[in-house]
Amino acid sequence: MSFTNLRPLTGEGKKIFIETYGCQMNFGDSEIVVSIMQEEGYFYTEKMEEADIILINTCSVRDNAEQRIWGRLNEMRRLRRKKPTLLVGVIGCMAERLKEQLLESGKGVDIVAGPDTYRDLPKLCREAEGGGKGINTLLSTEETYADIAPVRLDKNGVSGFISIMRGCNNFCSYCVVPYTRGRERSRAHETIVNEARTLFENGYREVTLLGQNVNSYADGEVNFPKLLAKVAEISPLLRVRFATSHPKDLSDELIATMASYRNICKAIHLPAQSGSNAQLEKMNRKYTREWYLERMAAIKRAMPDCAITTDLISGFCGETLEDHEATLSLMREVGYASAFMFKYSVRPDTFSARHFEDDVPEEEKTRRLTEVIALQNELSLQNNRNDIGKTFEVLIEGSSKRSDKQLCGRTSQNKMVVFDRVEGYGAGDYIEVEITDCSSATLFGKAVVEVE
Repeated sequence: MSFTNLRPLTGEGKKIFIETYGCQMNFGDSEIVVSIMQEEGYFYTEKMEEADIILINTCSVRDNAEQRIWGRLNEMRRLRRKKPTLLVGVIGCMAERLKEQLLESGKGVDIVAGPDTYRDLPKLCREAEGGGKGINTLLSTEETYADIAPVRLDKNGVSGFISIMRGCNNFCSYCVVPYTRGRERSRAHETIVNEARTLFENGYREVTLLGQNVNSYADGEVNFPKLLAKVAEISPLLRVRFATSHPKDLSDELIATMASYRNICKAIHLPAQSGSNAQLEKMNRKYTREWYLERMAAIKRAMPDCAITTDLISGFCGETLEDHEATLSLMREVGYASAFMFKYSVRPDTFSARHFEDDVPEEEKTRRLTEVIALQNELSLQNNRNDIGKTFEVLIEGSSKRSDKQLCGRTSQNKMVVFDRVEGYGAGDYIEVEITDCSSATLFGKAVVEVE
């Protein structure tokens, strides 16, 4: 199987615009959607006002994500007053969860498609063009889109996402993903390796393997560590990342594989969610604080330079001040490089919504989250300060946002580095950079280039 559909097609004809919210999986799905629509003769546009069809790829993980979508749909109504033939579709997790509400909202939604029904989008669009509603939200136990070459919508042509599996079997009590994306199923490993090889042959120098829990990947005898090795062996010039790992499945084999290949990035996103065993049990996370810290120790033994990032929830059902303090102490003990931090919001139909009381007052959730964020800012700054004086191999992504006189790129640890432009170097090149300063979010340095 060949994966050659790398760039959006431009031309005269019906145009589609897609706006993506949420996780990296959604961005990967948007690239699949554009590929499917292109095969049916649609052209992709980056300008919303040019579009004949606007698709909003949605997230349902938190309530504020859904509220943003409702707000965007109000804005779409204004666009339709200027262009009455405009079609608006909601796809992804929110479409799966709220099909009836979307159709009955009066927001002018013409198309509703769940994450497993993107192959039907051309038909759904035709139904909407004919004056009806295009609707399909059926979940699948088999769909992986393995045979579809995603159209790469990234700007730099350096880093690409590859979805290796879909769905989730973990059923964390707060999480809506198993209900909106279905059960786990893995792509054939050959299709993943072929897609990564095609990206490399077309100038990409980094791939990120995506799944709700990549550690659960299984294709016959090929588990995730074996898949990771196969992708890394394409070329030593191809960096390999992955997201996301579940702590309960982080194996010694995976740690050993990461340590064995220089081009497998030394960065692991390992969501803790809480530092309290009582909360972890209530969340149905299937591990303890002690297990999590033992996995941290195993990573550091094998890869002392590995960066750990995480997800944290403040104010989950029944969270006491002691539980909150346990999370803060876990953060200090691990020393996370960065974190995604959120207040708990009830997700309808989840176990916690049906069985637990959302009993932490909103004001207290905010106070605790503010403490978590403040501590993480301190930890991130200290983590970056520890890199001052060190030299890292940086994969250049392009010009710095602040100045064309500077370049930016990432270390193996996924830290952004900004440095003065060097003649002869650009996006896709590797360069050694000595770190001279930092903020909590960014490293600053000077290129170390041998003069011939």
